[in-house]
Amino acid sequence: MRHPPGLKGFLLALGLVLLLLFLSTGVGLLGYFLLSAYLPVPGWAVLLLGLLVLVPGALLLARLFPWLTDWYYLLPALNFLLVFTLYPIGLTVYLAFTDYSGAKNGFPDRSTEVAVLEAQGATLRLEVPLEEAFRCSSCAGLWVEGEREGRRFRARVLEARGEEVVLDRTPPFPPAYLYRINTFGFVGFQNFARILAQANQALWPVFLWNVAFAGLTVLLNAFFGLILGLILNNKALRFRNLYRTLLVVSWALPGVITVQVWVALLNYNFGAINRLLGVLGVYPIPWLNDPDWAKVAVLLVNLWLGFPYMMTATLGALSTIPDELYEAARVDGATPWQALWGITLPLLEKPMMPILLSSFAFNFNNFYIIYLLTGGGPAEEGRLATAQATDILISWAYKTAFSAEGQSAYGLGAAISILIFFLTVAISLVNFRLTGALREVR
Repeated sequence: MRHPPGLKGFLLALGLVLLLLFLSTGVGLLGYFLLSAYLPVPGWAVLLLGLLVLVPGALLLARLFPWLTDWYYLLPALNFLLVFTLYPIGLTVYLAFTDYSGAKNGFPDRSTEVAVLEAQGATLRLEVPLEEAFRCSSCAGLWVEGEREGRRFRARVLEARGEEVVLDRTPPFPPAYLYRINTFGFVGFQNFARILAQANQALWPVFLWNVAFAGLTVLLNAFFGLILGLILNNKALRFRNLYRTLLVVSWALPGVITVQVWVALLNYNFGAINRLLGVLGVYPIPWLNDPDWAKVAVLLVNLWLGFPYMMTATLGALSTIPDELYEAARVDGATPWQALWGITLPLLEKPMMPILLSSFAFNFNNFYIIYLLTGGGPAEEGRLATAQATDILISWAYKTAFSAEGQSAYGLGAAISILIFFLTVAISLVNFRLTGALREVR
């Protein structure tokens, strides 16, 4: 790809392309908001207005910097990256410092609709007093939205005197209805302070279980995967290809379906597992109803889902070990147990370590098994409604932001997500330090 030589040339080319994208996006959004105050503008108008800047801007830059045209092939990819990666990250960071929630979302509250009988400049006369319609004792300073035949505008209330309201600016058109806007605002570090203040009810128990869940899952899956891999690697074993195929079935099936089957199997009253235990004379186990047994159930189901992956990885690593090493060990009089500890396990360490680390990182944020199997429950005394017995950090953040229990507190959920990011980075650095991964890269 052509550009002036050196790092400065690369940064110049990338900066020009990004500037063009940001400028066209900004003009599209600004034009949309300006036009929507006077006309009913569809959402795709943002794209059209952006293209009116993007195309001429690209042609102008191509004339000024002919070598930049090759970079235009990256525009779709960069645009996708900005919209679906960088924008959500930036929005999450922004919301973490606000009180944005389902009740404070910046949208008009349609339940506060009040008809406007007359408009004279910035003064409006309403059908009923503003205090009654908006359910406010002092309505001065509130943001309102005026609407008429699809056209909308927003303004702030300066003064409310019964049915008469004075806005901070003259509406661009006489509104037919007025609505209260559920505004949200900047709260600084209050969300983080709230998380730390309730740490004993949510953060610490959820974090400790999260680490234990990810760590135990990796250990159990690696152990059973290693055992099965060693057994199936035996060339003298008959039908070993059939065994491999059968053991991979739980990994090949969609996890969503498998977890739902396990929910039915672990049902306290009608589940097949408890019925089998009853036949054997064992009292039914509350797999999904008791906090401790629910954790055991999560680990067992995750073992069923994950051991084929570790088994396959172990078989792949074992296939790279030369048979000559085992023959030499037998000549020297080594027992199979000594060959395992002296040859197999040391040679498996390096290829398996990245797999174990990536498996830990995956299970640290393994949302779907918690959400589908237990929903984060069962309830545990002294814990928040959004952080129950089997909730991990990511399910805690989800329930805080998107569930009724958390009152759709998007700002608080975003703050939890930022904490998850820093905790994940810290754990990854500890793992890299202990395993020497960073030193080996250097």
